[in-house]
Amino acid sequence: MPATLFQSFDDSAERAASAPRLEALRAELARHGLGGCVVPRADRHQNEYVAPADERLRWLTGFTGSAGLAIVLAERAALFVDGRYTLQAGDEVDTDLFEIVHVIETLPSKWLESNLPAGTTLGYDPWLHTAESVEKLAASCAKAGGAFVPAEPNLIDAIWTNRPAPPLGPIVLHDARFAGEPATAKLDRLRAKLREKKADRLVVSDPQALAWLFNIRGSDVAHTPLPLGFALVPADGRPSLYVDPRKLSEQVRAALAPITDIAPPEAFMRDLAACAGDGKVILLDQATAAQAITATIEQAGGKVVRGPDPIAAMKAVKNAVEIEGARAAQRRDGAALTRFLAWLDREAPNGGLTEIDAVEALEHFRRDTNLLKDISFPTIAGSGPNGAIVHYRVTGNTNRRLAPGELFLIDSGGQYEDGTTDVTRTVAIGTATEEMRTRFTLVLKGHIAIARAVFPEGTTGAQLDSFARAALWAAGFDFDHGTGHGVGSYLSVHEGPARISKLGTVALERGMILSNEPAYYKEGAYGIRIENLVLVIEAPPVAGAEKPLNAFETLTLAPIDLRLVEPKLMTAEELTWLNSYHARVRATIGPLVDDETRTRLGAATRAIS
Repeated sequence: MPATLFQSFDDSAERAASAPRLEALRAELARHGLGGCVVPRADRHQNEYVAPADERLRWLTGFTGSAGLAIVLAERAALFVDGRYTLQAGDEVDTDLFEIVHVIETLPSKWLESNLPAGTTLGYDPWLHTAESVEKLAASCAKAGGAFVPAEPNLIDAIWTNRPAPPLGPIVLHDARFAGEPATAKLDRLRAKLREKKADRLVVSDPQALAWLFNIRGSDVAHTPLPLGFALVPADGRPSLYVDPRKLSEQVRAALAPITDIAPPEAFMRDLAACAGDGKVILLDQATAAQAITATIEQAGGKVVRGPDPIAAMKAVKNAVEIEGARAAQRRDGAALTRFLAWLDREAPNGGLTEIDAVEALEHFRRDTNLLKDISFPTIAGSGPNGAIVHYRVTGNTNRRLAPGELFLIDSGGQYEDGTTDVTRTVAIGTATEEMRTRFTLVLKGHIAIARAVFPEGTTGAQLDSFARAALWAAGFDFDHGTGHGVGSYLSVHEGPARISKLGTVALERGMILSNEPAYYKEGAYGIRIENLVLVIEAPPVAGAEKPLNAFETLTLAPIDLRLVEPKLMTAEELTWLNSYHARVRATIGPLVDDETRTRLGAATRAIS
């Protein structure tokens, strides 16, 4: 294993550089006759995690979060973020230059209607926006008396000196013992779906879909084994895969050659235009296909059909091999996390540990498995008030000691070839206050409500989301993010299309893996989150049931801090679940850890009443 960590603690926000960069952008806008522009955090695939060469929003504003958008006008600028990032954005961004706007309260389209001066032409890069987002922003500009126009080449790229080179991560094969289904079978299933939709061809624009479909993985973005590229899949015939040839070894090329044509990325738009002629029906993923792709099809005379990529739903339902791989990965990861928690319990009372110490230790415990390929995202390790920053990332400048009387929130995960993990634990450092214990228990009640849920087939994440919030709502509290997201199989830790959220409209199907992570955050004081991954399974038989029922199997195995639990606030059923979960953790993880950890695990998973 390499000696260096998969994550760093550098402060890369570059807040002080924002003013001259913003000035340079405005000069570039004037040179192009534009009154403003939109700068999304996006690449050509709408990835959550992007390569350094695509971190345009970070370069301009200093904001390092994984979701955001800036609108720059001649006299003002705004940065739009969601509830996960409002505190972080305030810390990272110069608010004299950029107004911070909560995107749930004010959409960029609505902000433009109120703030775009009449007659202003607003520029955008058609490779960094979907057709749907372009339509919404164009309509808002029109309402304000302005115009929304494509601006190529990218305006930021024109002024970004020392811009990193595009990634060239090697593409590797994802072995059948992990994938569980050959690429030929996946392609056959996909072609059948295209014929059902009466589509002539599918544009595969999501690298997650690309990796899953061809049973390949890459390393073009941090922490997610993605190969950046595109594919064209006809309803009948051979697909074409568009990736940089320098990423392919002879072995990988030979393995792919029987199932797909391979072409360089620059051939993609040419081939797309050629196959879209004569009114051909081209299916696009509305969430990831760029406006540039839509425009090319339409200009060639093709018919664009926008909708969900059928691969997303196929990929979300794990096969038997992937499910067993997920269970194995969770056992392995749970043992590493349990060793870490025992270490933390031993070392934290001495008062010498920092957030960075904890992050480094946890990654090393995972590395000790000798199977860790990467972390699945930068570890969130928030001590005291830093735990209230939902997507906090510790740096050398923000690093805090773990102090007695405070809470420590650590959210982390690993990438293994047989599965992707994501788990959060909140730990008491020393003695917790009654308030901390009460609010932790309210979060735990929501977590258990999701874990114990039994629901009919066809139930969506939105219908379950309130289960996680009911106890918090009754006490006047809530949390400003979804309850759960889908998780890939050695792919993205955040996978669609299903999620447990107020916005989760996709039905939860057996075989899907999602997170269960209700939370509570007290700004300036502490954060609480309890996260396990769960698998949708057939529910145990229910007498007299008139519909097929589903339930969740909890996959994550690690102790929940009993020092923060108030049993008097829990029902008998909730206590039974907690004690049963801890008995399972003890039985499964105990044999996988050393004697000292096993002893601490026994105490940490004791039955309570």
